Amino acid sequence: MSDEYFANGEGDKALCWKTLSEKILLHHSVMDVVEKEKQAESGMTGQYVSVRTFNWVIAIPVHDGRFVMVRQWRHGLEGITTEFPGGVQEDGETPESGAARELFEETGYRAGRMTLLGQCNPNPAIYENRITFVLAEELTATDELHTDDDEFIEPVEIPVEEVIERFGSGEFCNVFVGTGLALYLKHIGVRGRAE
Repeated sequence: MSDEYFANGEGDKALCWKTLSEKILLHHSVMDVVEKEKQAESGMTGQYVSVRTFNWVIAIPVHDGRFVMVRQWRHGLEGITTEFPGGVQEDGETPESGAARELFEETGYRAGRMTLLGQCNPNPAIYENRITFVLAEELTATDELHTDDDEFIEPVEIPVEEVIERFGSGEFCNVFVGTGLALYLKHIGVRGRAE
């Protein structure tokens, strides 16, 4: 499906809503919860809530047939996950530079080549931000981490096939891992076939 399909052109007018007003219901350092009064093309109006937060970047680091990943505690889940390194895309950063920074901070690896894989929305029903996935290759280990004070992270290297096999179970439950896997497989030319 081409990007033009999502261009919100004249043919999509009946599907689009416009914002009449908005107010912040909750402000936090990592997000705002925003209530918006919206109006459909038909004239119907309603109140809808969205989450306004930073854009995120996710590095998909590949090193000698293994993904470089991180294990860490996730407060929402109340458990440990194994996932790709990533975080907030800072002001002035490109997705590639942000993903390279996150990779270095969380794993100690520097990437010689960064390739943009794609951009998604974490949940279009309520989230306003974007997540950009970037393939990191030609990795060099520095054996140093630069995590935030409250980040307790264990970098791990796991064979690509094992990550694919384990996704959707146990610690491999972060949906961004699945999205990263799909974009990586698309990039290397592995495509599913509809039966």
